[in-house]
Amino acid sequence: MVKLSVVVPFYNVQTYAPDTLRSLRANAREDFEFLLVDDCSTDGTPELLERAEREIPGARVLRHARNEGLATARNTGLDAARGAYLAFLDGDDWLSPGFYGRLVATMDELDCDFLRTDYVRVTGRGRSVRQVPVGRRGEVLRPRDAILPADRTTSVDYPYAWAGLYHRRLLDRGLLHFPHGLRTAEDRPWIWRLHREAESFAVSGELGIFYRRGVATSLTQIGDVRQLDFIRAFDQVIDETKNDPDAEQLLPKAVRTYCAVISHHIGNMAKFEPEVGRQLRAMSSGALRRLPQDVLAEALTAMGEDRAGPLRRLKRRRPAPAPAAPAPRPAALETNAA
Repeated sequence: MVKLSVVVPFYNVQTYAPDTLRSLRANAREDFEFLLVDDCSTDGTPELLERAEREIPGARVLRHARNEGLATARNTGLDAARGAYLAFLDGDDWLSPGFYGRLVATMDELDCDFLRTDYVRVTGRGRSVRQVPVGRRGEVLRPRDAILPADRTTSVDYPYAWAGLYHRRLLDRGLLHFPHGLRTAEDRPWIWRLHREAESFAVSGELGIFYRRGVATSLTQIGDVRQLDFIRAFDQVIDETKNDPDAEQLLPKAVRTYCAVISHHIGNMAKFEPEVGRQLRAMSSGALRRLPQDVLAEALTAMGEDRAGPLRRLKRRRPAPAPAAPAPRPAALETNAA
């Protein structure tokens, strides 16, 4: 029986993948499997994964015939996973030895739907701890209760899929897959869905995930059109929250978060290519117009004029249509799985 399946997408990370793979080896157990998803890398990453499949117990390589993005790569791993628990890791991050074993022991003890963990943020030689914004540790809680209040940072603002462990019953309920084709912000609809629909979660004080910040190939560092997928991601958050029985209470939080993210991107306009910047303004204008206007007005008032003013002006621009979802995923998977 496989106790834990770890899904690890890789795309052109040959510089960092050796650290990731060494850390997986230091976490290997006979009842763990590591699903290494090569998202059609064009550098030396495929060769590194081939060697890892031979040398790391439980490693299996899954390959995309074309690059499909992080969300779809994670879904490929989920579709192949056999574990009672599931976890995610990005191909340029790493773990402390035995970290997953300690998390599994905590999940066995608490028997909750999902477990969230703190992480270490690594920027060059600097390191700092980032904590789950939930004060109660080691205690089973109700995820829906951790969404609010609207005016504070809460558990849905900590979307990192790799910062936790997830029970297979969530996969069986259809709650762990990511929106196909999203190239950024793929974890925002995902974390909101978990908190609305899962029944229990807990926070562990165990520290052992090292998140590499400032990687040149990361989408957070690249100002191209892929960044604009945050619009589709947050549109999904809003649409699904509108249909929730507690929509009146939850929508202010979702709208405030959406506005804050739009404000962040508009404030960093200089990093975008000129045409992408124009698209960003037009698409953000359309997004603001699609939001419930009474809830939006309250959110902008709460933001303060320095951030709300540019968003009000943006809303008055001629908007772009809502971004279209990608076509259904075609069969584009190659696998070395036995």
